[in-house]
Amino acid sequence: MEITEVRIKLMDDPQERLQAFCSITFDQCFVIRDLKIIEGAKGSFVAMPSRKLMDRCPQCHTKNQLRALFCNQCGAKLQEDRAIKDDDGRAKLYADIAHPINSRCRELIQTKVIFAFQEEQVKARQPGYVCTYDDYGEDRYAALDEEYQSTTFFGGKGITHRIETGGTGDIPAPHVNHAAATNGSGLPSLAQHEAHAMHRQRPEGSEENFGTGVL
Repeated sequence: MEITEVRIKLMDDPQERLQAFCSITFDQCFVIRDLKIIEGAKGSFVAMPSRKLMDRCPQCHTKNQLRALFCNQCGAKLQEDRAIKDDDGRAKLYADIAHPINSRCRELIQTKVIFAFQEEQVKARQPGYVCTYDDYGEDRYAALDEEYQSTTFFGGKGITHRIETGGTGDIPAPHVNHAAATNGSGLPSLAQHEAHAMHRQRPEGSEENFGTGVL
């Protein structure tokens, strides 16, 4: 067996522990995607693709992630500490979906991926750099509905009010006292426009656990 191709997708923030995603191709005919390169205490290491473990709600039998505090289906309150512990007492929250089963394969993947990662870091500093990792367009921004992005209603009057947000899309205006904000004129005041522009959705929190498939 031979690894015939490694593709790397570097993360934007060099300060994050998750340094890159990668895909590997075996014998030019089989691909494994979403391996992770993570910065550890002893240097970068490779974690295999994994999935979050789940259990069933005892009330409605719906599957929920082990960190879920409430059932997604019936809303029942679930115990917090439900994950199985490993020998070191750490909660097992992830399961590998692909992984090596002997040390020779483990060393082969580790060596090839880390070498390709270091090469990609050098390439990324060159002019005209283009990432070859195929993420199926997951980094693209979705197109907003035309009616939603062109019209926001203030005090019952529809006006064109598009807010440029650097690619994040138009954000619904926060609730305001329209009579006070417009001084009875029916038109939005400067303060109301500024409040709208400052209203942003908070990004989702990032996972601290990257999975159990450490090479």
